Order: sequence, then C-alpha cells, then structure tokens
Amino acid sequence: MERSRFFDAFRSPRVWLLVALGFASGLPLALTGTTLSAWMTNSGVDLKTIGIFTLVGLPYSFKFVWAPLFDRWAAPWLGRRRGWMVAAQLALMAAIAVMGSLEPRVAPFALALLAVIVAFLSASQDIVSDAYRTDVLEEHERASGTATFVLGYRAAMLVSGALALVLSAFLGWHAVYWLMAALMGAGVVATMLAPEPAATRPPRTLAAAVVEPFVDYFRRDGAVLVLAFVVLYKLGDAIAGGMLTPFLLKTGFTNVEVGTLQKGLGLGATIGGTLLGGGLVARLGVRRALFLFGIAQATTNVAYLALALAGKNHLLLAVAITVDNVCGGLGTAAFVAFLMSLCNKRFSAFQYALLSSASSVGGRLLGAWSGFFAERWGWPLFFAGTIAIAAPALVLLAFLRGDAASPPAPLPPAADPAPRSG
Repeated sequence: MERSRFFDAFRSPRVWLLVALGFASGLPLALTGTTLSAWMTNSGVDLKTIGIFTLVGLPYSFKFVWAPLFDRWAAPWLGRRRGWMVAAQLALMAAIAVMGSLEPRVAPFALALLAVIVAFLSASQDIVSDAYRTDVLEEHERASGTATFVLGYRAAMLVSGALALVLSAFLGWHAVYWLMAALMGAGVVATMLAPEPAATRPPRTLAAAVVEPFVDYFRRDGAVLVLAFVVLYKLGDAIAGGMLTPFLLKTGFTNVEVGTLQKGLGLGATIGGTLLGGGLVARLGVRRALFLFGIAQATTNVAYLALALAGKNHLLLAVAITVDNVCGGLGTAAFVAFLMSLCNKRFSAFQYALLSSASSVGGRLLGAWSGFFAERWGWPLFFAGTIAIAAPALVLLAFLRGDAASPPAPLPPAADPAPRSG
C-alpha cells in the first residue's frame, strides 16, 4: 500500500507534462544572466557594462508586484492559467529571437532593453506556471509535480547555460539564441496539451485582487506562525549556500574541481533528491516529510563542517555535495507542496508569489552577513551555526496544528460571476 502510494504520485499525465513546463520556465534564466555575460565578454564588451547588465534580472525579485493581474483577469483563450502561459511563452520566443539578432558591442542599450523584456516575460511565466501547478495538482501530486517541474527546469538551465556555451563555439551566438527561442516551443506544446484547472471565482476588481489575498490569508488560524515557519525553513541552507563556493576555493579546490562537482554531481543529486521527495511526500504526508527532510537538510552541513576540519579531500567533497543536494531536493519537494497547500485558488498567483518571496527574504538578508560570520567565527563554527539555525523552524512545525493556515474551500465560478472589465 505504501509503495503503491509512492508510484501513484507519478502516474498522472499532468505530472509529467510539468517537465516541459519546467523546461520553458528554466530556459530564459541563463539567457539574460550567465550566458549573456559570456556572449558580451566574447564580443569585447567592457566589464563595467557587463556588471550593469546584472540588473536586468530584477523582475524575478519583484514578480509579486504584478502577480494580482493574473488572478484578476483571464486571457481570452485557453482559460485563466494556460492562456497567460502560452502568451508569455510565445512572447518569449519572439523576444529571445530578437536578442539573437543584435550585436552586444554595436547595440548594447537595445540588447539591455530586450534582456529586461525577456526577464519580465520569464518572471510572468513563472508566476502563472506556479499558480497553474497550485491549481491543477491534486494534494497527493503536489510534491511529485514539483519534482518533475524541477527536472525540466534544471535541464533547461543546463541547455541554456553549459550547452549554449559549447554550441556558441560551433554555431555562433546569434544561432544559439535563435535555437533557444525555438526550444521555447516545447512549453507551448505542453501548455496546449495540459488540462486547465477547475474554474474558481476570480476577484471582482484589481484592488480586490491585491487586498483580498492578504485578508484571506491572515484571517486563518495560525497564519502568522505558519508565515514564520515559511521564512525560517530554508534559512540555514540559504546562508550556507551563499558561502559554499568561497569556502571550497579557500580550502584549496580549483575552479574546475568545484565547477565539475557542484554543477555536474550536484545537478544530478538535486534532481534525484527532488524526484525521491516527490514520491516520499505522498507516502509520509507533507508535515511529516517537512520535519524529516528539514532535519536531513540541516545535518548535511555536518559534511561541510567535517571538510572544514579535514582540509582538502576529494572524496569527502563528493560525499558532501551529493548528500547536500539530495537532501536539499527532498526538502524542496516537501516545502513547495506545503506552499501550494497554503494558497487559495482564487488568488494562487499572488499568494504563491508572496509566500515564495517570504521564504527567501531571510536568506537574502542574513546571507549578506554570511561572509562576516565566516571570517569572524571560522568555517567550522560557521557551518555549525547553519545547522543550529534550522532548529526554530522544526520547533514551530512541531507545535503547529495540522490545519493551521489552511485555505477555505474554493467558491464555484457560478456563485459570483466577475465582469471582464474593472
């Protein structure tokens, strides 16, 4: 019975369609980030300009600002979720192709504008695809759907990152960007084939789409404690992750060694851990999985602590990276499933965007001080501290009721049809 539940979580076709939707979400990221930086470097653009181009990624950090638009209005085709996904994907195909027709040294400002447009469209696609997964997946499919989505997302980052760099040596950068634009078609096909979530009553006005999600969430029992848990759950991992590469380089590992193990071994371990987590969450339940995987996430930093004490050791590094990424994948599957469970389907675009932003804000703020902590305490105490930081979230989880911050049952669309304007 338990074994059957593990595999049942992956049996629905809609779970596997999310591989292609994850691919479409992950593909544009590097094209406005590391891959674009490589193209500009090859073209002889100065470092100051390349540095300024990092700002084009800002839309990803502020996507919650326009998320209410996708809760309020439905596209005139394919429904409230799929319609906006297809629109974003087709627009991305066009924008990435136009990027590929430009020359960085000749038209840097035009390229910057196109990169911002691509980042905005990509962030918009992320908003709607997150809402789509929240709305369409059954409770027992949320973790497995997260796993297949992450599989596609990571594969896309590899394609638009490492593979794009390799192909640029043979095809040239223009052809590489045109190829990446064509590959966005995988998302369009998958979205057309995917089922539309059951209709729910949208907010009546744009103002309601902004205000009602807050009111809906904070009037639930235990809402503040659950929000505190969301902020704290990945905190130790985020702080440790920000200093991991400097730690490894200062320990004596080369760029090639770090890159090969982190990007190669780490990528496979993350995908494997997330897929494993997708099945285990269905067997264990979300809360039990969050607790067990949270402990696993925290204790993986013991391996880095051991590496800090032992010094350069390739076997220990391989073990640390494998265990860290497998357990991180397990935690991600459970945590994203939990975030989905907190969203009211009337406002899932806005609520998911806000909750996912809340989950990263603590890591960003404390991560800014992580270098100070590492210099002051030394690496062994630094990693010991990241293990201890995981404790408050697990204590909170132990005391939260099972139905804490649960959303109300969705209202049928017929109960209050919303006008198209307003």
